[in-house]
Amino acid sequence: MASIAKRSDGQWRARYRDAGGKEHARHFGRKIDAQRWLDEVTAAVVTGQYVAPNAGRITFREYAEAWRANQAHRPSTQDQVERHLRRHVYPLIGDRPLSSILPSDLKAMLKRLSGDLSPATVSVLYRHVSAIFKAAVLDRRLPSSPCAGVSVPKPRKPKVQPISTETVRAIIEAVPQQYRALVVLAAGTGLRQGEAFGLTVDRVDFLRRRITVDRQLVTVSGRAPTFGPPKTEASVRVVPLPAVVADELAAHLATFPVGPDGLIFTNEIGKPLRRSAFGAMWRRATIAAGAEGVVFHSLRHYYASLLIRHGESVKTVQDRLGHASAVETLDTYSHLWPDSDDRTREAVDLVLGAEPVADSLRTADGGGAR
Repeated sequence: MASIAKRSDGQWRARYRDAGGKEHARHFGRKIDAQRWLDEVTAAVVTGQYVAPNAGRITFREYAEAWRANQAHRPSTQDQVERHLRRHVYPLIGDRPLSSILPSDLKAMLKRLSGDLSPATVSVLYRHVSAIFKAAVLDRRLPSSPCAGVSVPKPRKPKVQPISTETVRAIIEAVPQQYRALVVLAAGTGLRQGEAFGLTVDRVDFLRRRITVDRQLVTVSGRAPTFGPPKTEASVRVVPLPAVVADELAAHLATFPVGPDGLIFTNEIGKPLRRSAFGAMWRRATIAAGAEGVVFHSLRHYYASLLIRHGESVKTVQDRLGHASAVETLDTYSHLWPDSDDRTREAVDLVLGAEPVADSLRTADGGGAR
């Protein structure tokens, strides 16, 4: 229901009731302006773009917290989103009403964040913010998202430079004895950190020399570590167990007792490993090994480089690492495969060189093309 009426002060009062029965009104100096406003409201209702005038008054923080509670994120992702919003986004726009946040505000926020955080972290933060505004539009809190037209430069992904075997051996010698087998495991199977932390005795088949990877240890701040699914569905896999890794695991199990739920690797008091405490030990060990800056994930890259160096195909490397697609494998490691330039030169020189060798495309009698 909508109407326009002239008031005693000469103003034109336009009003309408929304689907919930709530009345909304505005005053105009001209009747034509009042009619135009009602027409715009009617068009928005018909096209499904109608947003109640007060719907965007909720603050970004209030709406984002409600949004977070409804997301089907993994525990580790939930923890990351909460920390990112609380530490970096809420201090800048958290107390602003949704409807007051403009594209220019988001650009200013990105510029400020880029001064303190890496491009990759800023990109992740902005994905969270964009998802929240997208949900606000779907919930009819906003007519459109202020993220439209605001982009974040795609962070450059540096080429993987595998560490040397000498570096791996130096790290093995530098870590405490109870973690040596863990380093050998990661370097010899390519398991991710969570997959290695969550490896249990029942997932290791010493007879058939293989490891089943179907879960990982998930550590979330303020909670006890728990088992969770691997990173992706493709991460569920069976990995060959090299003899050197099997021997290290067997020696480790003979020295150190199995932890809760059959965990092979635990901390000094027999509890599941946590990334933070392990990370502190790892940094000390890498510095002692002369490999400062090398991260645990570097062992996974080392494993991939070994497979490539010994002629394994893209498909094999993809399967061993648990990548979702061959594209992911090539995006990460394509530069490590042998360059085809030399093979191209050799192929042409072989046929067109000073002393060409007869190739399979030539006919037995040397006849021309047919």
